[in-house]
Amino acid sequence: MSRTSIVKVLKSESSPGKIQVKGWVRTKRDSKAFSFIELNDGSCLANLQIVADATLDGYEESIVYLTTGASIAVTGNVVESQGKGQRWEMQATAVEVLGMAEEDFPLQKKGHSMEFLRSIAHLRPRSNLFGAVFRVRSRMAFAIHQFFQDQGFVYVHTPIITASDCEGAGEMFRVVTMDGDEIKMGDEEFFGKPSYLTVSGQLEGETFACALSDIYTFGPTFRAENSHTSRHASEFWMIEPEMAFCDLDRDMDTAEAMVKYLVCDVLESCSEDLAFFGKFVDKGLIERLEFVRDRPFERVSYTEAVEILIASGQEFVYPVEYGHNLQSEHERYLTETHFKSPITVYNYPADIKPFYMRKNDDGKTVAAMDVLVPGIGEIVGGSQREERLDVLQANLEEHDLSKEEYDWYVDLRRFGTVPHAGFGLGFERLLMFVTGVHNIRDVIPFPRTPGSADF
Repeated sequence: MSRTSIVKVLKSESSPGKIQVKGWVRTKRDSKAFSFIELNDGSCLANLQIVADATLDGYEESIVYLTTGASIAVTGNVVESQGKGQRWEMQATAVEVLGMAEEDFPLQKKGHSMEFLRSIAHLRPRSNLFGAVFRVRSRMAFAIHQFFQDQGFVYVHTPIITASDCEGAGEMFRVVTMDGDEIKMGDEEFFGKPSYLTVSGQLEGETFACALSDIYTFGPTFRAENSHTSRHASEFWMIEPEMAFCDLDRDMDTAEAMVKYLVCDVLESCSEDLAFFGKFVDKGLIERLEFVRDRPFERVSYTEAVEILIASGQEFVYPVEYGHNLQSEHERYLTETHFKSPITVYNYPADIKPFYMRKNDDGKTVAAMDVLVPGIGEIVGGSQREERLDVLQANLEEHDLSKEEYDWYVDLRRFGTVPHAGFGLGFERLLMFVTGVHNIRDVIPFPRTPGSADF
């Protein structure tokens, strides 16, 4: 008999009859005549109640000794439950023990701190919270592909190992080979020149946009930034669409539409898990997601945003000053207090942005944009790319970047250049927003942060 998932059983409109389910024991209560087993297989938040009669084969030898964490296969009949809070339960006709759990299994019914759960990242997906987080992560990954595929974008796999520093900040992990305990450097380097783990697939993505028009990347990126905040990780995933024949307006349109699409999808597809987050993680979560779903995006220039913040009379931890990046507290004030809607800020000072962003006619700003949402601030950052050969070459010089290393990138401006634009969505930043979980370490299966690369 093939296995039936618990989510399928619980969502059944009528009893599926005799089936087999497999999963892990969450709790077990014994009486003289039978045992109640709460079984979960990870397919949903809810458990399926198993009623195991004491006359079952193996009851005294193994079933009675089951503890939290043990795995079992249960065959039986699904019937209407006599208890409250559940429609169906299973009357077991056979229980096979697949794997016992020792008594020191770390995940018990009591609550556990996030810090403790991070220390057992190999087991934490079995907890209610992390099961919900990673189901939502899976759904959001699917929804991202669905959004871009429905609009005709081509999915491109950009390299993890690169010789280019997209952001120009130098915060990159260098790739080297080893000879025993010795690092091979110089002429013996594997690729014949210095190479690094990528911080972004954008530059390579642009090459495909200049051939296939609309493309997107979705993969891991790496930052050697020694930051220990709840918003930074050394390894994280990025979604980076690039669009040829595209200006900043279409770039903003696409980013805003994507955010709306993802929020609508999670509200519709992950309602049970979101209800759990709203009860135990962030009581304002559902309201914020509906806020973004229901309100149109406002747009405001960086200059106007700074003027609004200065005129607000609000005391910020980080003072507002033209020519500086907006901080999360500034972004949240704009969305939650001033505009009372999600917003897009555009046309940032050129001095605080990377070399590849297109300079505006004023000579002071670039065609860059950030999409801001309540509760988290920036969720998307993007720009129109500099397509003019002479301006791009001047930008490389201004940023003290090697023209030889970016020869291939400059070629895109020499051979059929076109206006093009794109943006980046940090996948974990999105997950923090849609789950209410406040630490990036808790939306990544195995977080990599300074001083920590366990599991």
